[in-house]
Formats: sequence, C-alpha cells, structure tokens
Amino acid sequence: MYEEFYGLKEKPFSKTPDPRFLYQSSKHAEALARLQHAVEEQEMVLLTGEIGSGKTTLSRALIDSLDESFHPVLIINPRLSPAQLLRTVALRLGLEDAGRNRHDILEGIHARLYELYEDGRRTAVIIDEAQLVPGKATFEELRLLTNFQLDERNLLALVLIGQTELKDRLSRSPYRALRQRIGLQSHLSPLDAEETRAYVEHRLRVAGRDTPLFNLHAHAALFHHSGGVPRLINVIAGNALLEGFGSDAEEVGPEIIENVARDSL
Repeated sequence: MYEEFYGLKEKPFSKTPDPRFLYQSSKHAEALARLQHAVEEQEMVLLTGEIGSGKTTLSRALIDSLDESFHPVLIINPRLSPAQLLRTVALRLGLEDAGRNRHDILEGIHARLYELYEDGRRTAVIIDEAQLVPGKATFEELRLLTNFQLDERNLLALVLIGQTELKDRLSRSPYRALRQRIGLQSHLSPLDAEETRAYVEHRLRVAGRDTPLFNLHAHAALFHHSGGVPRLINVIAGNALLEGFGSDAEEVGPEIIENVARDSL
C-alpha cells in the first residue's frame, strides 16, 4: 500500500521479530553482547524486559549472530511439563526417539551433547517467554540440564528470556538453586526520546528510505504516546504511515501521530 508512496521496499514497522530491524540502543547492544558471551562460554544467562521491549527480536539476533559451530535449540512456547520439556529439547537436538522415561531421555540428551562437543559444536538452549514455564518442576529440569559438563566446561548454554515477573519469580527461595547458576543478567528498559527517534529512522533505513519521513514534532509525539516501548512505537508508526498515505502527506507530522494514537492504544 504505502510502501511505494514513501519510497520503501518493505513495511518498516512489522510485528514480526526480524533481526534485520533490530536497533541496537546502548541497552540492546549490551544485552546482546551478554547473551553472546554466555553462549560462547556455555553459561546460563537471564534476559528480562517489559512487554514489547524487544526481547524476542534480540533472541533472533542472537541466533543469527552464531556461526555454524553453534547448535541453537529455541523453545518459544515453554508451557510444558517436565517430561514435555525434555522431549522437546531432545527432538530439537535431533533425537527422533529418545525413549519414554525420564532417565532414557536425559541419557540421550547427554550423549547427544557430548557428540556435538566432539564435533566441535556448542549447544545453546534458548527459552523465550520463560515466564510461561508452568512450575518449579519444569525449571528444575532446566537446571539439571546445566549439570551436563566436562571437567573444564559445560556442554550447553542456557538462555532464559522473559517478562519482568520472571526475575521476581526466580528471586523466591524455591528457585535458589537455579538462580545460583545464572552467570549473567540483563534487563531491557524502554527507549528514551532520542533512542526512539533513532529507532524509527533505523527501521526506515532498513526498509529502504534514507531521507527523513517523520518530522521532529512527530518524533516527540510518538515518544510521548509510546513511552519508548518498541512494540508500541511500531503500532503507532505503522498506522501513521497508513494515515499519511491516505491523506497524501509527504511527511508525518504530530497531528497524524495524535490521530492514530487515539485509535492504536
């Protein structure tokens, strides 16, 4: 629709977590560096953030940054029982038939992790939306996976990504053993006003436009209504482009942002 009108090759504010569009604010760049370090060192890392802060996009950017020496295991729906979790990990590791009982599955996972290690590959288990893990028992299975190690190194990295309540949950005493395994932590807070402007311009550049499209007052209004939350920025900015196109506006001004913000949020 509006792409040709605004000189874009694709939609710049899509809801999909495309790592090409990741704007590396200082917060996001630091969080990504910590995730990469934890995976390289085969450690356990925790990333938290508010809804829409860019956690999922960051997880995809992490996977994209890994070379062929890494074997990522991504779980995006962790509402799993302990047995379901182990079977899912086994399947993503390439074990089509890991057995039915817990002992056999764990033995199969251990053997596969060692086989990958012998082939010069490192494994990273990445749990997105980890606040949805249903109970302590499933978290306990995750902790036990980190027991798979050699004398000098672990056989896998464990990346837990979730909303702020995940950190609160893991701070409780029943999760002490798991919490003590966490080597690195990061928290994604909303973007500030300047970062919001840079975020919008970055996504427009990736989508094919190099010249300004939102004026300074529009950027200020966009930050005011979104609070610097990337998902809300995408919703408002995407709708603003639709409205601007509909009214033949060559640039997006604050009045367009105000109009769409009332209907978008």
